[in-house]
Amino acid sequence: MSELEELRKSKDSFFRTDPHSPLAHEQKHHFGGLLYYPENPTLRFELNLDRLDEPQEVHMQTSTGQQQHYRKLGIFTFTVNDKEAKLTAYGSHDGDAFVPFTDTTSGHETYGAGRYLDLEWLGGNRFLVDFNLAYNPWCAYSPQYSCPIPPGENRLSVPIRAGEKSFTGH
Repeated sequence: MSELEELRKSKDSFFRTDPHSPLAHEQKHHFGGLLYYPENPTLRFELNLDRLDEPQEVHMQTSTGQQQHYRKLGIFTFTVNDKEAKLTAYGSHDGDAFVPFTDTTSGHETYGAGRYLDLEWLGGNRFLVDFNLAYNPWCAYSPQYSCPIPPGENRLSVPIRAGEKSFTGH
């Protein structure tokens, strides 16, 4: 079993059994596992972050109409299906960095409000940007969660067929 398959199996177990799972009791009872695209090595990148001179404070609208505060860190530029794509990385005030995004699969094959990628720092300005690890925010499973909505600058015009698909267990 690959590392990605083990990670997915562990996540399914967490969703099914853990008291901190975003699933309601009834959902857990019928939960058969999350849906994923097959692993796609062409959507795994080691990229330089073109950092902003000064991180900018931004307010992202959430799924419940609130706002959450982040720092805009910089921009990743990469190629998908022979098209240049750009995504802005954001940091939380506890030091985590992530990329909220939508793509042309959003609302069809994947969660309509977008997916997230947590970034792995590789040193310097290099990060692992692995779309195979793209996941749905918890508001995809329950309306009780408030999740940042990806900003317009992170709406890709290409399909990202990697990572988690839409959740159908409502």
